[in-house]
Amino acid sequence: MKKQKKREILDMTQGPFFKKIIFFALPLIFTGLLQLLYNSADTIVVGRFAGKEALAAVGATGSLVNLILNVFIGLSMGSGVMEARHIGAGDEKGMSRCTHTAMTLSVLCGIVVAVIGYFFSGTFLKWMDAPDDVLPLSTIYLQIYFLGAPGSLVYNFGASLLRAMGDTKRPLYILFATGLVNVALNLILVIPFGMSVKGVAIATITAQYISAVCIVLCLMKLQNPCRLNLRSLRIYKRELLGIVKIGLPAGLQNSLFSISNVIIQTSVNAFGSVAMAGIAAGSNYDGYIFTCTNAIAQTAMNFSSQNVGAGTYENIGKIYRRCLIITIAIGAVMSCAGFFLREQIVWIFSKEPDVIAIGAQRLALIMPFYAFCSLQDMTTGQVRGMGYSVAPMILSIFGACGVRLLWIFVALPHNPTLINLYWAYPISWTVTFIAQLVMYFVAKRSLMKRKQAA
Repeated sequence: MKKQKKREILDMTQGPFFKKIIFFALPLIFTGLLQLLYNSADTIVVGRFAGKEALAAVGATGSLVNLILNVFIGLSMGSGVMEARHIGAGDEKGMSRCTHTAMTLSVLCGIVVAVIGYFFSGTFLKWMDAPDDVLPLSTIYLQIYFLGAPGSLVYNFGASLLRAMGDTKRPLYILFATGLVNVALNLILVIPFGMSVKGVAIATITAQYISAVCIVLCLMKLQNPCRLNLRSLRIYKRELLGIVKIGLPAGLQNSLFSISNVIIQTSVNAFGSVAMAGIAAGSNYDGYIFTCTNAIAQTAMNFSSQNVGAGTYENIGKIYRRCLIITIAIGAVMSCAGFFLREQIVWIFSKEPDVIAIGAQRLALIMPFYAFCSLQDMTTGQVRGMGYSVAPMILSIFGACGVRLLWIFVALPHNPTLINLYWAYPISWTVTFIAQLVMYFVAKRSLMKRKQAA
C-alpha cells in the first residue's frame, strides 16, 4: 500500500525541481498538443471537404464555447489546487473529500452547460452578428457540441485530480486513444456520409464521453486516499468552498478573456466569411504555442500549491524561475516557426488563396509578440497555486480584457482594418504580463512574511 502510494503521488516539495518540472510538464504538453491536433482535424476536414462556409462556421464558435465552458474549467483547476494542497499537508481525509466533491461537481456543471448551450446557441450567435451563410451551420455544430459538456467536464476535473498527484501520463494516454476515435469518426462522417459540421460535432462528443469513462475508471483504481468511490459521491461544503474560492476567479478570468474574444470575433464577423475562415485557420497555430506554455503554467500551479500545503515557501522562487526559463524557450522557438512558415501553416487548413493571405497576415503580426501571452499565463498559474486567485483575475480584467475592449471601441473605429484589430492582442498581453509579474512578487513576499510570523 505504501509503495503504491509513493508511486502514485509525486513529491513536489523536494528537488531537483528542473528535472521534476520537465517530467511533469512533458505529458501535459503532449496531451494539449494531441487535443489541439484533434480539434485541428475538425477544422481541416470541414475546410477541405465541406467548404469555407463550414470552416467559418466551426471557427466562429471557438470563442463562444470558451466563454461558456471556461468558468467550469476554472473550477476543475481549483479542484486540482485543493487536492495538491491536501497532498502537501498529508491530509488524507481532505484528499478523499476533494476527489468526491470535484467529481460530483463536474457532473452537475456539465448538465448545466449542456442545457444552456443547446437551447441558446442560436441566440448567442445572433448576438455575435454571425453572417447568414454561416449561422445555420454554426448553430447545429454548437448544439451538438454542448451536449458533450458533461463528458468534457468529467474528464477535465478527473485529469486535474490526477495531475495534482503528479500523474500527467494517464490523461495523455486517454486523450491519445479517444483522439484517434475522434479523427476516425471525422473522416467517416464528413467524407463518405457528407455530414459536414454535424459530423465533426458528433465525433467530438463521442470522444469526450469515452474520455470521461476512462478517467473515472483511473480514479476508481487508485490505491491512495484520492481514490474515487461512486457510492461516496457527494458535495462536501468545506471542499466546495475551497474549490470555488480558487477556481471561480480563475474561471471568471478565463471567461472574461473569452468575452473580449467574442467581441473581437464579432468585429471579425463584420469582415465576412472569408476573413472568418482565414483568421480561424491562422489562429489555430496560436493554440499550439499556448498549449505548450500553458502546460508549464499548470506545472507551476501544481508545484507551488503542494509547497504551500507543505509550508515550504522557500521553494516558490525556484519553481517560478525554472518555469519562466522553460516558457521563454518554448515560446521563442514556436513563435519563430509560426512567423517564417505562416503561409504553409494556413495552407494546411485551406487551399483558397484569399483565406491563406488573411491567415498569414495575422500570424505575421501576432507571432513576434506571443511570448508575452505565454509569460502572463505562466505567472498567473504560479500566483494561483500560491493561493491568490482573486487578484490575478482583477489584473486580467483590467490588463487584458479592459485594454482589448478599449482598443476595439476607441482605436478600431478610427482605422477599421483587420491589421488594426489584431493589435488588440499584443498590447493586452504585454500590459497583463507586467501587472501579473508585480503581483507575483507581492504574493511571494506575503507568503514569506506569513512563514516568519508562524
